Amino acid sequence: QVQFVESGGGLVETGGSLRLSCIASGSRFSVYPMGWYRQAPGNQREWVAAITSAEATTYAGSVKGRFTISRDNAKNTVYLQMRSLKPEDTAVYYCNINGRTTGWGQGTQVTVSS
Repeated sequence: QVQFVESGGGLVETGGSLRLSCIASGSRFSVYPMGWYRQAPGNQREWVAAITSAEATTYAGSVKGRFTISRDNAKNTVYLQMRSLKPEDTAVYYCNINGRTTGWGQGTQVTVSS
């Protein structure tokens, strides 16, 4: 099955920005709807944003207006541009086929200091 490798996380101050990347294996990336998810310590994994194969986007209310999801099918990559970061955005971020509950990668840690 398709696998994902996330990168781009780090430590940033409140109000800062980060861009996460997720590279997919395989040749069918362009047909998949893709999603970004996050899991904070002690919490369940939550959906953050999604992008369809036609590049329509949707966002969780908590990140709408601050985060932007995009994709580059030629690079088998989906991105998450994060702006105006808040301490409550601190989490491990994952990408996956939108709605799929298996095949998670290692994720990338985002820490926002107050």
